[in-house]
Amino acid sequence: MNIIKPPLLKKGDTIGILATSGPIEKDSTPILKAVDFFHKAGFNTVVSNDIYAQDRYLAGDDEIRVKNLHDFFLNKKINAIICLRGGYGALRLINKIDYSIIRNNPKIFCGYSDITALSLMFFKNTGLITYSGPMVMSDFAKDSPSDFTINEFFKALESQTYSITGTNIIKEGNTEGILWGGNLATVVSLCGLDFIPEKPFIFFAEDINEPVYKIDKMFRQLINIEQFKNNVKALCLGDFSSTDNKEWLTQLFKELADELNIPTVSGFKISHTACKTTIPIGASAVLSGKELIISK
Repeated sequence: MNIIKPPLLKKGDTIGILATSGPIEKDSTPILKAVDFFHKAGFNTVVSNDIYAQDRYLAGDDEIRVKNLHDFFLNKKINAIICLRGGYGALRLINKIDYSIIRNNPKIFCGYSDITALSLMFFKNTGLITYSGPMVMSDFAKDSPSDFTINEFFKALESQTYSITGTNIIKEGNTEGILWGGNLATVVSLCGLDFIPEKPFIFFAEDINEPVYKIDKMFRQLINIEQFKNNVKALCLGDFSSTDNKEWLTQLFKELADELNIPTVSGFKISHTACKTTIPIGASAVLSGKELIISK
């Protein structure tokens, strides 16, 4: 696979706001706040015509969402795509996408949670580096977005090389590989498809509102896949917020590190919370102690 690096973000670029998953209320206030944020930061914006579309729990039916995704990648004026929100819906699109459009029109694509499904399949099918990072409704549309989140977002999208740091070494060691992962439940939803990288990778993961036994179960699903077990070279663990037992979670992470016998670090700001870092899926990285050094 040839890895495709989208151009870095620069002032004056145009950011497209796209709904790929769950719907929002027909209230223009959040969208206008996000547009205003980007304009003040020195960027132009394009908002999808179907931003308020709704079909049950989806931001419009599959055909609408796929068409808008294709159109945004084909639009030469758009340099970066920031997803509206997560929820659910990305999984319904992955077999309907024309991946040649993505491959031939590389650009920044950013989101987390449900968007993980799109990011991982973009990388698998095209080699395009995408970004696990903030979205419109959870971050840019807020009255006071997290300074940490905003700084990390622009650092990731505007820099060739940068680093992020965890807080707790569970199993020591240094290693390297491409960065790959995201929301754990969404990663596992791809099981049964050809979605795991064929080269060594550092797996990063986070989740929310999941009991420890389900986190255990999801990691087990992945470890039971030979390609995952053979290619994973480190675990970089983010927030697993609102889980039921932190002590059990700590024990689980130590078991995973020992079983896989790979460096494992927790405490990265990879999360569903207001404070989140931005990580390029598919970029090269070196894990040295608690520090993850990322190069694109």
